[in-house]
Amino acid sequence: MTLQSLTRYSVCLVASLTFTGCHSKPFNPDEGAAKAAEVVPAGDMSLVRVDKPDQFPLVAAEEVKAPSEMEVTGAVLPDIAREVPVISLANGKVVDIKVRLGDHVTKGQLLLKVQSPDVTNAYDAYLKAVNDEQLTNKAYARTKDLYAHGAVSLGDVEQAETAEKDNLADLKATEEQLNTLGVNKDDPHSIVSVFAPISGVIVAQNVTDAAATGVTYAGNAAALTIADLSEVWIVCDVYENDIPKLQPGEVAQIRASAYPGRVLTGRVSDIGPVLDPNLRTAKVRIEVINPGGMLKLGMFTTATFQSNTRTSYAVVPASAILHLHDRDWVFVPAENNQFKRVEVSTGNMLPGNRQQVLSGIGPGQQVVSNVLQLEATLEAQ
Repeated sequence: MTLQSLTRYSVCLVASLTFTGCHSKPFNPDEGAAKAAEVVPAGDMSLVRVDKPDQFPLVAAEEVKAPSEMEVTGAVLPDIAREVPVISLANGKVVDIKVRLGDHVTKGQLLLKVQSPDVTNAYDAYLKAVNDEQLTNKAYARTKDLYAHGAVSLGDVEQAETAEKDNLADLKATEEQLNTLGVNKDDPHSIVSVFAPISGVIVAQNVTDAAATGVTYAGNAAALTIADLSEVWIVCDVYENDIPKLQPGEVAQIRASAYPGRVLTGRVSDIGPVLDPNLRTAKVRIEVINPGGMLKLGMFTTATFQSNTRTSYAVVPASAILHLHDRDWVFVPAENNQFKRVEVSTGNMLPGNRQQVLSGIGPGQQVVSNVLQLEATLEAQ
């Protein structure tokens, strides 16, 4: 910039400041405030525009009639009718335990040994009963001989016979007591062996080595509990509005996440009469045969029920469904070279790589057949 230009610029600046000072006015704070932002409608975010919509073939959703389904979650529980407690009728101390929680056992297998004073008392009563019976038996035989010779009356014979019968009954009772305790009268021992009443899995254990067991000594009479898991229960929570859809004896398909692709069949055996006051659900019990014990106690499962009525559903190619953020979408044609994204609820996969659509679109609705191709084009634009 030349000296002449710089001088002219300074003169203009001074004149401008002088003019501004001459026309000044009181300060208004509202004039310096920022103006409020204006909201500009952005349009329908579900609409996408493409240059050549003909590049994306459309397909009409088919109509398929299928039974309506209801899915509920449940857990595997033992069938209480197949649970058997292992009880030691001999009170005492556990001196040897052969099994642990979760073990598989067979019927007749030795489970534990108990040292019990009940055996001593029972055997003592047995020996006394033997002696008493032998004494009354001899007395009865002698009384009958005396009566045959006219030395005693018939009443004496009857009295001796009654005493013999009473002592014989006492002897049999003491023998039965020893059998109940699991003691051999010909080889008595203070150690009582407890055997498995059924085959199954140990699902509860209330004793350990040196613990007290028995009906009298222990706080819990059942030392162990064995469950036959060849058939189990699936207990589900069904909402109040869905209860009328179920009937006892209805078939359910059982799936467990641990065994993808495996489907078991069960039947509803009971619908609980009491609702959970907070969740408004009822307990529904399903009986399921458990092959090989694949269903473990406590495992979560899904039960699917099918109604007797058939409902029309839309079916589209699996490639027409966009899976995004745990939700499913399809694109349907719209005006002005646009496609609209529509959320749908999907059902089962069908043969031919097709998928059932439960809601969102109906049969006959046109959708983009290959949604991945459309997404790739949108990202490139």
